[in-house]
Amino acid sequence: MKPSKTSKQWMREHINDPFVQRAQKDGYRSRAAYKLLEIDERDHLLKPGMVVVDLGATPGGWSQVAATKVGRSGKVIGLDLLPLDPLAGVDFIQGDFREESVLKQLEALLENRPVGLVISDMAPNISGIPSADQARAMYLAELAMEFAVAHLTPEGSFLVKVFQGEGFETYLHQLRSSFRKVVSRKPKASRDRSSEVYLLASGKLE
Repeated sequence: MKPSKTSKQWMREHINDPFVQRAQKDGYRSRAAYKLLEIDERDHLLKPGMVVVDLGATPGGWSQVAATKVGRSGKVIGLDLLPLDPLAGVDFIQGDFREESVLKQLEALLENRPVGLVISDMAPNISGIPSADQARAMYLAELAMEFAVAHLTPEGSFLVKVFQGEGFETYLHQLRSSFRKVVSRKPKASRDRSSEVYLLASGKLE
């Protein structure tokens, strides 16, 4: 099938993207690594020795950053439906984090250590139908929030990618009902035309 004009344009932009070029030079799996690096520089999320769970970890850019920051005394556990090539300092579970068998694997890897940070850069496969894509993106964000509320320590934090549009305000309200503090972040590596924004929640409410 002949590539569409849109896909050719995306590929051209992708190749010329300075963050893509930096990621290749710095050895990161994706340009998304710079989003987490910038947010962490501002909000000091990642600390040596902490336990981090990365939802939707593949291809591994965020897990890479987290593993470097938490060090050998910390632990990073990535989960994804898709496989992940092995990463130093990252334990990976392939499967659906809503399933009991996957949660049992997670609990075994945690070894009773508390989860200090849940991160989620998940996005659905794009269908090209904006309303459907937005609904699916918000659904993933809701699943991530449910997971964070269930597994985080009271002083833990939750960082999630969401897309502004239908359902965003409702989600923000739900997040504020579950955490004491919620702020938004738009790192430089987020493309200007993208409606994506990152919400950072801390201080889980009981």
